Amino acid sequence: MQSFAEELEQLRAQGLYRSMRVIQGAMGSRVELDGRPVLLLCSNNYLGLADHPELKRAAVQGAELGTGSGASRLVSGTMELHQRLEARLARFKGTERALLFNSGYAANTGIISALVGRGDAIFSDRLNHASIVDGALLSRANLHRYPHLDFDALEKLLQEKGGKGRRLIVTDGVFSMDGDIAPLDRLVGLARRYDALLMVDDAHGCGVLGATGRGCAELFGVQKGIDIQMGTLGKGFGSFGAYAAASGEICEYLVNTSRSFIFSTSLPPAVLAASLAAVDLVDSPEGARLRERLSSNTALFKKRLADAGFDTMGSETQIVPVFVGPAETTMEFSRALLERGIFVQGIRPPTVPAGSCRLRCTVMATHEAADLVEAADTIASVGRQLGVI
Repeated sequence: MQSFAEELEQLRAQGLYRSMRVIQGAMGSRVELDGRPVLLLCSNNYLGLADHPELKRAAVQGAELGTGSGASRLVSGTMELHQRLEARLARFKGTERALLFNSGYAANTGIISALVGRGDAIFSDRLNHASIVDGALLSRANLHRYPHLDFDALEKLLQEKGGKGRRLIVTDGVFSMDGDIAPLDRLVGLARRYDALLMVDDAHGCGVLGATGRGCAELFGVQKGIDIQMGTLGKGFGSFGAYAAASGEICEYLVNTSRSFIFSTSLPPAVLAASLAAVDLVDSPEGARLRERLSSNTALFKKRLADAGFDTMGSETQIVPVFVGPAETTMEFSRALLERGIFVQGIRPPTVPAGSCRLRCTVMATHEAADLVEAADTIASVGRQLGVI
C-alpha cells in the first residue's frame, strides 16, 4: 500500500502540492503575510467589508449574547438574530423566505441532496463549483453535466433525460475560476419550458452585481424566475455563512429534510449581527459607491493586463484569471510575484482542468488604482520572464 508521504511527494513533483500561508492582522487590501507586507490580490472580500468598522461594531454587540448558539436550529439553536437575518435576506432578495446555512459548501450539499434523490435528474454546468458536484453526488439523483454555458446541449439533455421525477437545473451565477456570468434569462426560459426547478449559486455575485447589489438575478431581471438562490455572506458581504432564498414552501421543506441544516450547530451571534450590518451596508449609498469603485478598479486592472498581452479568459467580473497553462509555470509565477510583494494564488488541478492553470486575481473596491497599475505591470514583467507573454 502506498504511504501518504509517498502520495504527498508525488503531488510535490507534479506541482500540485498545497500549503497555507498565514496573514497577520486585519483582512484588508494590503496585509502582512508571513511577516512582510504584500498587496492582497486573491481575496473574495470584494467590497472590503471584512474589516469595516460598522461590521466590527455589530459583531462586538452580537458577542454580548454569547460566543455560540449551543445547538442546531431544530434543537435550541434558533436565536432571534437568526430570524432577523433571514427576514432581512428575504427582503433583500425579494423572496418569501430565506434559510441560513453555515457555509456555501454546506448550503449547496444540503439543498441539492434534499430537493432531489433517486429517480430524479440534475442538469449541471460542467464548470460548477465543487460543492454543487458533491451535492449532486450525495443526492443519488441522475447527474447530467452539460458543456460550459452550452444551452443547446442543455436543452437536448432536458428533452432526452429526466424521466418522471423532479428535474433540477443548477448553475453558478458567477463562475469562480473564470469570472464569467451565466445568462440566467435563458436558463429561466429552459426551466419553465421543461418543468424544471432552477437553482443559482450566486456566491460571487451577491452584494456586487446588479443595480442594487442583489446579484445575478437582478442583473438579468429574473428575480421571480429562479426557484432557489443560494448566496454566501463571506465574500461580498465580508462576514460568514450562507443562505437559500426561495419560497416559503421550499424553505420549510429544507428545514425538514436538509441534513447539513438539521445536523449542524447554528451560526453564532457575533456572525449573525455582523451579517445584518453587512446587508444594510450593501443596501445603502455607501454600498453603491463601493460597487462603483469595484467596477472602475476591475476595468482598470483588466485593461492593463490585456494591453500587456495576457488572456483573461473572458472574465466579466472582479474575478480576473490570467491564463498560464502548465501547473509548474503557474506556481513559479505565483512565487515570483510574492517575492515582489504581490499575493496571488496559482490555480491547478483538480480545481481546473490540466493545461488550463491560471493565476486567479481578484479585485477589491478598496484597492488603490495606483496599486493595481503597479501590480499589473509587475505581473507583465514576470510573465515575460517566464515566457507566458
